[in-house]
Amino acid sequence: MKKITPIFLIFLLSIISCSEDNDDNVSQITTTFNFSHNWDGTPVTNSDFNAIKFTNANGEQLSIERLRYLVSKITFTTNNAEKLVLNGYNLVDVTNNQNLSFSSSTLIPIGSYSDVTFTFGFNNEDNSGNYEDLNSTSWFVPAMLGGGYHYMQFDGKFLNTSDTEQGFNYHAIRAADNPGDNPTFPQDTFFNVSLGEVIISNNATFNIEMNIAEWFKNPNTWDLNVLNQMLMPNSDAQIMMFENGQNVFSLKSIDQ
Repeated sequence: MKKITPIFLIFLLSIISCSEDNDDNVSQITTTFNFSHNWDGTPVTNSDFNAIKFTNANGEQLSIERLRYLVSKITFTTNNAEKLVLNGYNLVDVTNNQNLSFSSSTLIPIGSYSDVTFTFGFNNEDNSGNYEDLNSTSWFVPAMLGGGYHYMQFDGKFLNTSDTEQGFNYHAIRAADNPGDNPTFPQDTFFNVSLGEVIISNNATFNIEMNIAEWFKNPNTWDLNVLNQMLMPNSDAQIMMFENGQNVFSLKSIDQ
C-alpha cells in the first residue's frame, strides 16, 4: 500500500477546506429590498410629479410634489418563532429617486420563514434615538410634538372646491396630543407590514410596491378640502393615516 505524501495530504485538506467554506457561503445570503410605486396600478415615478394628474377616492384631482418615507426593522421570523432583525433603516426618497433599493449588511440563513416584516417609520424605542443623517435631511419632529422623526412626508397640490390649486402636507408622525412641554400619545401610529411566508434558497431581492392612492381611501375616505395642512398636531388625522396605511404596501415578487 502506497503512503500518502505530506504534500498530497496538504493539497487534499486544502480542497476539503475550500469546499466547506463554499457551503458556508451558500447557507448565508444577502437580501435586497426594492420599492416601487403606483396609483391604483398605474406606475408612478418622480417624472410624474408636479402635475395635476391623479384623482383620489373623494374625487379630488391632485399632484405629487414630494414623497419620502422611512422603513426600519426588517425582520425574518423562522418557523421556530426566532426573529432575525436586519441592521439599518432606509429613507426612501421618491422625489429625488434615491434609496429606492436597500441592501442590508446582515446575512440570513437560507430556509423557510413564516413571515417577513418591516416597520413603517420607527417604533417608539428607535424613534427616541439620534440619527445624524436624518437630522441633516429635515426629517425630525418638533419637541413640542414629542420629538423623534417623521414616518412620511407626502406633499402636493389639489384642486379645491373653488377649482383652485391648494397645497397639502400629508405628513405621518407619532400621534401626539397636548402639544408643548408635555405632549401625550393617544396610540402608536407606526405599523408593521407583513410580506408573508417565504422560502429563501439564494440571494434574494424583495420587490415591494406602495399604492399611493390607498393613503386616501381605505378605511377612511380622505377629504383634502378638510384635511390638507397642519396635520402633524392633529392626532385624529394621524390615526386615520395609520388606519389607511395598513393596505398601502404589498409584495410584488421575490427574485432569487
